[in-house]
Amino acid sequence: MKEYKHIGVYGLLIKEGKILLIKKSCGPYTGQLDLPGGGLEYGETPEETLKREFIEETGILVKKYKLYDANAVRFVWNHKNEELDCYHIGIFYKIQEYENDIKKEIEVDEVNDDSLGAEFYDIDSLKKEELSRIALLELEKLGYHFK
Repeated sequence: MKEYKHIGVYGLLIKEGKILLIKKSCGPYTGQLDLPGGGLEYGETPEETLKREFIEETGILVKKYKLYDANAVRFVWNHKNEELDCYHIGIFYKIQEYENDIKKEIEVDEVNDDSLGAEFYDIDSLKKEELSRIALLELEKLGYHFK
């Protein structure tokens, strides 16, 4: 089985029982809700990646953040009739302050290649199958439980 490895930086923006999630347009989590964030570009620090990805995927300018966790998930991804051993590593930050309104709909283009827009979701209303594995991992680590 071929291996697929991805290292990304993600933000946890939770307020009043709601979490900011993006709708995925491609990749292992197509059609699921995921944490805003993505892969580091060559030469970028994780903090630079966090800020860039938030602007691209949500329209939000991150002002204050704190390193929360680093973790990984592993699963089989059926991609174009081929099974891939997917290993997804994430560096996670809690977003403490931000500016701008979220973009609920975003065009997929050369800058934003996988977010269809962002929205705040009531955490208690989310279902396990709606969430990406990496988002589920972090939300459960924060003490949330899903059906």
